[in-house]
Amino acid sequence: MSYGSFPPEPGRRGGTLAIVLVALIPACFVGWLLWSSLGGSQGDGAGGMGGPTTSSTSSPPPPSSGAASPPAPSGESGRSGAPGKPLKGKVVVIDPGHNPRNRDHPSRIARLVDIGTEKKECDTTGTATNSGYPEASFTLDVARRARTLLEARGATVRFTQDGDRPYGPCVDERAEIGNKAHADAAVSVHADGAAAGERGFHVILPKSVRGGGADTSAITAPSRRLGERLRGDFAKATGSGPARYIGDGSGLDVRGDLGGLNLSTVPKVFIECGNMRDSQDAAELTDSAWRERAARGIAQGITDFLNE
Repeated sequence: MSYGSFPPEPGRRGGTLAIVLVALIPACFVGWLLWSSLGGSQGDGAGGMGGPTTSSTSSPPPPSSGAASPPAPSGESGRSGAPGKPLKGKVVVIDPGHNPRNRDHPSRIARLVDIGTEKKECDTTGTATNSGYPEASFTLDVARRARTLLEARGATVRFTQDGDRPYGPCVDERAEIGNKAHADAAVSVHADGAAAGERGFHVILPKSVRGGGADTSAITAPSRRLGERLRGDFAKATGSGPARYIGDGSGLDVRGDLGGLNLSTVPKVFIECGNMRDSQDAAELTDSAWRERAARGIAQGITDFLNE
């Protein structure tokens, strides 16, 4: 290369400087290449001139700080899905129908008690599947699962019995437990014993009755709202349809002959989760995964009612 383009003296110093620079630039470039081939500043993947180097054993670089973070998992919640305790301060009474040991005390559960409009047996043994799985075992299992869900949402949950009594309690005492607890909602869990071939669930609502110690006039309207919430959420959770053999297929039935409803002073309903005497329903009722879904439907129905 010719350097004749540089100016003559007195600019000799400038020419000398240019010569030095021309000599240095290739040297710097060679040094940079050597530095880059050695991996640059290997202790800082984000700060070197050449950036991080990769090899067949290196891990892919982490996502940039601008990448969207996945949403944090929410806790138990109501319909809105907002995390927290949507049932904090609420009292729920769950009444697991019958008692697994009622059959050991036939004379005690057969005695009559006043249900306001008439007298009926203290309690019954309940029904069972054809294979012998008792309704009382089913109701206690579903009730316990529902309690876990409701307590996780902040509710105070009380049982009428938790397998801790020799029999009963009687139907009048079951209602009184909910009344004394000043429950915001009470649900009695059952399974039906209808004819084989009849399938589905239904919710029993209190009829407006007044007589003796019974007066449901104040609870019929809120109990219906509770029942309607249960009907919808139970169907969604379990995939079951409303029973067609009762309540005109609506999934709701109104009765005035149940002491647990007649004597209640708090919103209360019964739910018959399925027919234990039908083989298809029985296959679901005896399945633990299905019972968990049933409990979720019950818990959600209660939650939606209390969050109205």
